[in-house]
Amino acid sequence: MSETTLSTILFLLFVVGTLAITFWASRNTKTAADYYAGGRQFSGVQNGLAIGGDYMSAASFLGIAGIIALSGYDGFLYSIGFLVAWLVALLLVAELMRNSGKFTMADVLAFRMSPRPVRTAAGVSTITVSIVYLLAQMVGAGALVTLLLGVTSSNGKALTIVGVGILMIVYVVVGGMKGTTWVQIVKAVLLMGGATLVTLLVLGHYGFSLSGLLGDAATQSGKGAAFLEPGLKYGTEAQGLAGKIDLISLGLALVLGTAGLPHILIRFYTVPTARDARKSVLWGIGIIGTFYLLTLVLGFGAAALVGSKTISEQNAAGNTAAPQLAKAVGNLIFGEVGGTILLAVIAAVAFATILAVVAGLTLASSSSFAHDLYAHVFRRGKATEREEVMVARISAFVIGAVAIGLGILAQGLNVAFLVALAFAVAASGNLPAILYSLFWKRFNTAGAVSAIYVGLVSAIFLVVFSPVVSGSASAMFPDADFAWFPLSNPGIISIPLGFLAGWLGTILSKESNDAKFAEIEVRSLTGVGAEKATPH
Repeated sequence: MSETTLSTILFLLFVVGTLAITFWASRNTKTAADYYAGGRQFSGVQNGLAIGGDYMSAASFLGIAGIIALSGYDGFLYSIGFLVAWLVALLLVAELMRNSGKFTMADVLAFRMSPRPVRTAAGVSTITVSIVYLLAQMVGAGALVTLLLGVTSSNGKALTIVGVGILMIVYVVVGGMKGTTWVQIVKAVLLMGGATLVTLLVLGHYGFSLSGLLGDAATQSGKGAAFLEPGLKYGTEAQGLAGKIDLISLGLALVLGTAGLPHILIRFYTVPTARDARKSVLWGIGIIGTFYLLTLVLGFGAAALVGSKTISEQNAAGNTAAPQLAKAVGNLIFGEVGGTILLAVIAAVAFATILAVVAGLTLASSSSFAHDLYAHVFRRGKATEREEVMVARISAFVIGAVAIGLGILAQGLNVAFLVALAFAVAASGNLPAILYSLFWKRFNTAGAVSAIYVGLVSAIFLVVFSPVVSGSASAMFPDADFAWFPLSNPGIISIPLGFLAGWLGTILSKESNDAKFAEIEVRSLTGVGAEKATPH
């Protein structure tokens, strides 16, 4: 049996299984709380697995392994950034958000402010961040199919992206949060199992000697000792000071972005108590922390056993390094049949990863449109729960279609970079508004709207005029050149701008509501009244 046939069978089994779970969950999805928050019936352990499933995206599995395989030490900084970010989410956001809100980030902001402008800004930001993040998953899907099926035509890749988009829409429209959560739990178990298996095989091949693995990786990379030292990707002589600043900017975006990601924030609303929220984040950290340690072996293992040149020939951005490593180590240990089977398993797991994450992102953005924009801005709070859920399902179709279209355009970009961009946008627009709202008594509507819009617009504006979009061979539009902003990561400029705009907007406005702040402070710390509260 060929690797194409085997991987297709395994992937179809996953799809059929998860679709069955989704339709099962849909039987119990009747109210808005069921659709948006899974009826708040998931335990801390279940939600921790789902958080891991939501967070360990195609960027984690495909993109980071690829960046490490091609850039060595500098690539591993992505792993460190994604992991450290969870400490910010745990200490500053997780429990407080769960206690303060109902379904979306805007519920927290709108509680003590003028609801319509705040919900509009939060809805726009949520949808924007989600679509940027969705791009990464779509690009990963295209890269996988190229490797597995030998599809090199742009039409073949485009059809794959369309297929993934249709599946994610089905998960969200039919199953809501319950169906999506179970898909993420199954995917987390599969991904951890697959990554652990390949890691153990690679380490076993080197007699569990990390120095032997790193030595081979440096040799096969063609870069020698420089492969294991800082500066191969960021801070090179050609980049000069801009490269060093770009690295700091990337770190800021990764560490601060998680606490502002909409699809992560809504996970905190699916548990019944604050204690479960804390437990779910701790489980999430354990799973995610273990996984990012595995990416070190996956990346350097790919460089050592596949070779940086072979990886970049298959996919210039390195997005296929992990599946290529699975085949290489399988061939070495089990022979050609073993390599084929292992490649098929890892490819199927990667597809599962993409499907689970895109479902979570689509749910977050469609929920925000229906709950924040439609129900509270357009209908001014007069929409019924049934109407709200129907609009959420319709908006899932629209957002899915937009993501499919943009995913086809962005096929040449590294998926880890695309996710880092989503983190930068989230850290610039969402995080300042969330932190100010939870901790600053004086904060008001003008401050919230200013923080979200200035952070969001500045991050996107700077990226549009960066080497990511034009002016370089790996840009989204390689034949054009309108890049004047030298950094690939806008966070070092856009994040401070978001915080500054929030502060300035607040002090220039006279609005203040001390009583509401006192109420949300008690609620965020204790959870008293959160479940029964009806957001403005």
